[in-house]
Amino acid sequence: MNRRLLTFLLVLVDLLSAAAAWGTFYYVRKVKLEMSEFSVNESFYYGVLFIPIAWILLYVLQGTYHDVRRLHRIKIFNLSFVSTVIGVILLFFLFLLDDEINGYRQYYTSVFLLFGIHFTFAFIPRLIIVSWIVSRIHNRNDGFKTMIIGGSEKAVEIYDEIEGLPKGIGSKFVGFINLNGVDRNLESRLTYLGHIDDVEQILRDNKIEQVIIALESIEHKKLKDVITRLEGGDVQIKILPDMYDILSGSVKMNNIFGALLIDLNTEVMPIWQRIAKRVFDVVASLASLVLLIPMFFVLAVLVKSTSPGPILFFQERIGKNGIPFMIIKFRTMHVHAEKAGPQLSSSNDPRITKIGRFMRKSRLDEFPQFMNVLLGDMSLVGPRPERQFYIDKIAEIEPQFHQLTKVRPGITSWGQVKYGYAENVDQMIDRMKYDLLYLKNRTLSLDFKIMLYTVLIIFKGAGK
Repeated sequence: MNRRLLTFLLVLVDLLSAAAAWGTFYYVRKVKLEMSEFSVNESFYYGVLFIPIAWILLYVLQGTYHDVRRLHRIKIFNLSFVSTVIGVILLFFLFLLDDEINGYRQYYTSVFLLFGIHFTFAFIPRLIIVSWIVSRIHNRNDGFKTMIIGGSEKAVEIYDEIEGLPKGIGSKFVGFINLNGVDRNLESRLTYLGHIDDVEQILRDNKIEQVIIALESIEHKKLKDVITRLEGGDVQIKILPDMYDILSGSVKMNNIFGALLIDLNTEVMPIWQRIAKRVFDVVASLASLVLLIPMFFVLAVLVKSTSPGPILFFQERIGKNGIPFMIIKFRTMHVHAEKAGPQLSSSNDPRITKIGRFMRKSRLDEFPQFMNVLLGDMSLVGPRPERQFYIDKIAEIEPQFHQLTKVRPGITSWGQVKYGYAENVDQMIDRMKYDLLYLKNRTLSLDFKIMLYTVLIIFKGAGK
């Protein structure tokens, strides 16, 4: 079933369950605890309408709707239990604490009553939906588009083992790619999709959701190179268990109906932080675009009056998962500055206009990129987006650079703060180290630190 439709169904059920739970609790509290007559008043309507929305926001921060098809019974129980505990505590302090009571026992009774009613109303419908999803996966009526990397006998063994299981585990095989162009033993069973060199394009074209890396245990270097190309993206990575000892990251082992594979967890930022980051990006960018209108007007006049040509500069850059987008900047160079082909700027680059030099030092030329953030192409903080021309050059020397294209690029970055603009490929590689470090340690607190240092650079005009 369609992923969005399943998510909508679960959200709708959660809304109705939360409304029914609060209405039931309101009735029981009034009639049984307070011994008063139940009446449908303004307070009841407000509770039934708005409290379920608060529950949905809590579920979103918890990551319940991130990928509904990957939910299972134990996970939905844990999610329901934890969210109910947190939600009931918040509701107690917000709405129940100031009630007139006959004793503290009534407080405790109200809390446990609300917990029991809400958990029951929330968990049972969820359990039914999740059980249905699991049943569809076990019966191979649904699953995740899966690609195998590797074409050796080991890959054939993994494929035959998974397909031969009595219950499906969610792998809907689309095809396979190989590494050396020779081992294509799977071709009699699966479609050959291409070579590892084109893996990013293959993932996009086939909308791959899951990758199984089926390499021999002696192919350690190849494994590391493949993981470097894949990690940080939106696909789930599974590898063979005999390769566990060469991994230094966080892994989770799942014995799924006899197919022993390792789930490689490459996401270091918790889901609630990822959601909060995106919400902050949108709110801050929208506020900045409105508040900075006078500054935009002044900069536009300065750009237009100091050199002929357009005010804004548009250029194709590579965004998340290798998808290109048009970055927006104030023009800081003379028109046709790259008529001889792609060139990086230097400190004394004659192509830069006088006002452009000031804007680069103060980072004011980057401000129109708040629009890129609103459109979802960029984030406030993330690795700086590069052109495909330079990505190819850097990747020839340092393949790890591909990892930086697995997340949304940013208006500012750790590399930009620590290093500034790069003047050649070697400097771009040096700056990459800071961005890779950010990638492996990204948190909301680190984002705020980077933004703070960026603000200081803007006010000091100390950008390189």
